[in-house]
Amino acid sequence: MTELERIESLTNSKVKLTVKLHSSTHRKAENMFVAEGVRLAEMAVNAEWPVEYAFISDTAVKNDRAMAVINALREKKVNVYQVPDNVYEKAADTVNSQGLLLVVRNRIFSWQELLRSKTGSAPLIVVLDGVQDPGNAGTIIRTAEALGCTGVVCMENTVDIFSDKAVRSSMGAVFNIPIITNASHDDVLEVCHDNEVSLVATALDETAIRHYLGDYVSPCAIVFGNEGNGVSEQMLQDADQKVYIPMSGQAESLNVSAAVAILIYEAFRQRSIL
Repeated sequence: MTELERIESLTNSKVKLTVKLHSSTHRKAENMFVAEGVRLAEMAVNAEWPVEYAFISDTAVKNDRAMAVINALREKKVNVYQVPDNVYEKAADTVNSQGLLLVVRNRIFSWQELLRSKTGSAPLIVVLDGVQDPGNAGTIIRTAEALGCTGVVCMENTVDIFSDKAVRSSMGAVFNIPIITNASHDDVLEVCHDNEVSLVATALDETAIRHYLGDYVSPCAIVFGNEGNGVSEQMLQDADQKVYIPMSGQAESLNVSAAVAILIYEAFRQRSIL
């Protein structure tokens, strides 16, 4: 192949755009985000997400895995730019980077894609109602993808799951599971009602049952709430079922990503023994 096109200037328009994409405001305005690192880049390419362009540093061109990603992108006619290390560092978010980043365009998923399972099993959807920490959000998406959930819904009061930290925390799972963002309370209720999907909320009240007594084999959407306040009162009122995770220690609650892992694994277990 021919040599890569070079960008030398810190003020180049694509460098400046990449820097802006580390901000939620600009990610939403441009409908794009950054995937940084060899593993994330590999997963984005393998999942055939639309890549706008890529940067590779002068140091990273010596990395065979990084160059394999670059060659795959060039075969897809994606613009790839080789940049000096200082220019790459300007564009990147991480301190000790691997010298490879992609600017990826968001994919728009439909509700039907979340309701449709690749294996033919009933829908199992994770709903994030006000989760604020990007590390938690990314970890939850990773867990949901690993345990066979059909999709993730981020309600409008939830952190941007395409932030740099959330994408990294997902370990690339954002590229392998359908995700809907900015969903309203009414959106969730309407879809669940119209498709006979049970709405299950995690809660600490007298009407909640132990999590392992819940039914997760039937179509269900499980709601997890804000790290400090839990599931919103409005969502609790409309839930078909409430569950809680019993504990014996002195901690008031579990980290939301830990709670998701426990509950979704129970759903995975129930579905696996059928």
